[in-house]
Amino acid sequence: MRTLQTLADVRNLGILAHVDAGKTTLTERILYATGTTHKRGEVHDGTTVTDFDSQERDRGITIFAAAVTCAWNGNRINLIDTPGHVDFADEVERSLRVLDGAVAVFDAVAGVEPQSESVWRQADRHGVPRIAFINKMDRAGADLDAAVASIRKRLHPLPLVVHLPIGQEDEFTGVVDLLRMRALIWAGDTLSDEPIPEALVPEANRRRRLLEEAVAERHPATLEEFCAKSTVSAEMLAAALRDLTQSGEGLVVLCGSARRNRGIEPLLDAVVAYLPSPQENPAAFASLVFKVVATATGRLTFVRVYSGTLEKGAVVLDVGAGRTERVARILRVRADRHTELDQATAGDIVALVGPKAARVGASLCAPTDPVLLEPAPIAEPVVSVAVEARRTVDSERVAMALAQLVEEDPSLRLRTDSQTGQTLLSGMGELHLEVAVEKIRRSRGLEIAVGRPKVAYRETVAQGVSGVVYRHVKQDGGAGQFAHVVLDVEPLDGKDFEFESAVVGGRVPREYIRAVEAGCRDALSEGPLGGHPVTGVRVVLTDGATHPKDSSELAFRTAGKLGLREALRASVMALLEPVSEVAVTVPEDAVGGVLGDLAMRRGRVTASVTRGSTVTVTATVPLAELFGYSDRLRSRTHGRGTFTAQPNGYAPR
Repeated sequence: MRTLQTLADVRNLGILAHVDAGKTTLTERILYATGTTHKRGEVHDGTTVTDFDSQERDRGITIFAAAVTCAWNGNRINLIDTPGHVDFADEVERSLRVLDGAVAVFDAVAGVEPQSESVWRQADRHGVPRIAFINKMDRAGADLDAAVASIRKRLHPLPLVVHLPIGQEDEFTGVVDLLRMRALIWAGDTLSDEPIPEALVPEANRRRRLLEEAVAERHPATLEEFCAKSTVSAEMLAAALRDLTQSGEGLVVLCGSARRNRGIEPLLDAVVAYLPSPQENPAAFASLVFKVVATATGRLTFVRVYSGTLEKGAVVLDVGAGRTERVARILRVRADRHTELDQATAGDIVALVGPKAARVGASLCAPTDPVLLEPAPIAEPVVSVAVEARRTVDSERVAMALAQLVEEDPSLRLRTDSQTGQTLLSGMGELHLEVAVEKIRRSRGLEIAVGRPKVAYRETVAQGVSGVVYRHVKQDGGAGQFAHVVLDVEPLDGKDFEFESAVVGGRVPREYIRAVEAGCRDALSEGPLGGHPVTGVRVVLTDGATHPKDSSELAFRTAGKLGLREALRASVMALLEPVSEVAVTVPEDAVGGVLGDLAMRRGRVTASVTRGSTVTVTATVPLAELFGYSDRLRSRTHGRGTFTAQPNGYAPR
């Protein structure tokens, strides 16, 4: 086994998939195959390394992205196991921001599922190169070709399949490596490299030819060799697959069964062969914070180092906040276990002990060479619950725990309801909020009362108004305030807000026009009556007037805010509610009841697909109608039904 020499031997890798596709089991088998662990952890037994949080083990799902490090043939692999449930999509987004490559895991029976599409689009946005692993080849109904067809149809990459399964379902024992034209067969934990079984030779030759042709069509050097020799060498094919993977023009597809420990070694070889290493950069130290965790022993700040070297004890600059922090310790992380390092270099994913205030998305850099790195975007929450301490004496501790929770997870928001005075915690879904509150209960031993979930409604302009005049005049001693604005308001499709000035003759100076726009944005966030935020509105400043002494940017910002609020009150407004795309999978005999239940929940069915003895119904359903749906579905189907939901924007209520 080679010794790690350079940055070229590092891979920063993510595991992405739909919930229950086998991400965590695959991660466990990777740790086992690389010798990082000596016993295979199981999700159903609660013995996995990466799902170490008590809630993850109780619920049997990944909730928090976990980082582990392992070695394979002299290469260091920094691996992040990401959540699959849609409520934790922001955790995936922040992880993708710091990865160089990813393995997309698909179920050999179900193929591409709804959340598979979501994480795929997230990876597209971040330009993360991927290879695919078709998992669960040992399941009844497993079909590699059907899974690949669903990838081509729904995700639109060019699948480049490099494996041919040996055996089907329970008889799945290995794969044919179409590059080397050898059979890889597993017996227990033992892998043997053998000639291709005679019965599979014709099919293996046919698939190898299809692979060569597909690669040659998109890779000039391969095409040249193919035309000259009517075949392509394994070395040329491997180099071409690497190029096509990293350019995003092709998707290398492998298959196996993580549960049975089959297909792990060739997958690791493919990670090293096709996914990129971090780019070496001799510039000054620069890193991005992608996760913050408060532990019993202190605060851990997880960073991806993009350039330079960070030494233990060094002082770093939080560029956005303009303050310095001292790094007391640098830790190589393996889920909830840590190994101390003296330094971290470009390409590393490590946790820092010492920074006390750096938030997720912060750029930590050398103080002499500040670099502001772009953080991952943070989605707007769609569900809120009221939270408070059951005992008055615990109120301060609960407030501190909630503040820490929001610091760790930026997709959670905390605010005080101006009308009721209640503390509202907002997040991406019912499960997201349940997990957040339960985390406080378990880690702090606090009793918390939680109100019923409420969705985040918005309003939009159905019919606007013109020529709304607003004069802001304030004179109570000292310098006064004066601003005069005339506003038109109209509906706007496809965008949240648009502002335009039609003022002529310099009646409103440019700096005051900018202040009016800022005031309008203030008004939209509060709504016409201080209620729901407003979206889909175009505002035109048509006229105005100033005072030689009393006009100011503050006065015009106030006039913009109050003037637009008055204009919205005069407009015809429509209420919008968040909707979700729901995929419900049930036995055939339960379809009727499920369709009736979806109709009662104001659901609109968009598709229905039968696979074997099960049916998957896809529908658009208002988020407010999905509270408690999981229990209802289990009851209707006697525990045999499952569903997933992903946000699908807003629609009129």
